[in-house]
Amino acid sequence: MSRVTFFEVEILDPKTKGQLCFLDKVEPHATIGEIKCLFHKAYPQWYPSRQALKLDPKGKALKDDEILQNLPVGTTATLYFKDLGPQVGWTMVFLSEYAGPLFIYLLFYFRLPYIYHHKHAFTSSPYPAVTLACVCHSIHYIKRLIETIFVHRFSHGTMPLRNIVRNCLYYWGFAAWLAYYINHPLYTPPYYGNKQVNYALAMFMICQAGNFSIHLALNNLRSDGSKARKIPYPTKNPFTWLFFFVSCPNYTYEAGAWFSFTIMTQCVPVGLFALISFIQMTIWAKGKHYTYIREFKEYPDLRMPIIPFLL
Repeated sequence: MSRVTFFEVEILDPKTKGQLCFLDKVEPHATIGEIKCLFHKAYPQWYPSRQALKLDPKGKALKDDEILQNLPVGTTATLYFKDLGPQVGWTMVFLSEYAGPLFIYLLFYFRLPYIYHHKHAFTSSPYPAVTLACVCHSIHYIKRLIETIFVHRFSHGTMPLRNIVRNCLYYWGFAAWLAYYINHPLYTPPYYGNKQVNYALAMFMICQAGNFSIHLALNNLRSDGSKARKIPYPTKNPFTWLFFFVSCPNYTYEAGAWFSFTIMTQCVPVGLFALISFIQMTIWAKGKHYTYIREFKEYPDLRMPIIPFLL
């Protein structure tokens, strides 16, 4: 019968190097997540999702599924603790980010008092483009809320509370800015009239359907409950065929939706929001693209991060 060699784990404050916790007889196959739970018993205010444990004070945080005996440590392991601050679940994060713009936009669309001049209170715009813009904006964020509840799988359980405040300011602020100008009594319709609006509307709906299809395809990659990263491939759904050319077609469709919304409304603030969103999504897409390349030797060479053959 083989003898089990237990580990000793000491958790230190990275600044003072003082010992916060000493764990005796830790099983060698214990994960970092389990060690966090043991640490939580000693310090109830630091629940597991609030903790970051590192091998070096300035190093990267260890993942919850990493196993103690596989780490470059001896039988006495020294870990450094960092308080990540109050955490909020990702589902609550996205519900907060997306519900806000949905309701804020409607306040401007129905022209509630004190938004515009009092004589325009509770009036409506005579232009079909304004009504269609409200419908499209609502569809976009309702879709996001549905995806948050029923589709998305989150690899990280929480987000720092301070980040949700920043993100809500971004989404809510831009929604108010766009809605103010699109629903303004002095708003002028697109230069090419209904033809411009209808073509843009068709493109917007195609991009929304494409974005939803990609999110479903990504969800199906983890239908077995696995958290392991896999290469996404096109399916029988034509909207997923963009996977032949880009690593993150969900961002491609998202960018297309906002640029078509810009054409539909012919509004400068919408165009600026679309540009800023595209820059941010390009950064995210490049990060995911190069992660795929590092992790998978067989990753398709033809793919680009977000725009086929270009970017």
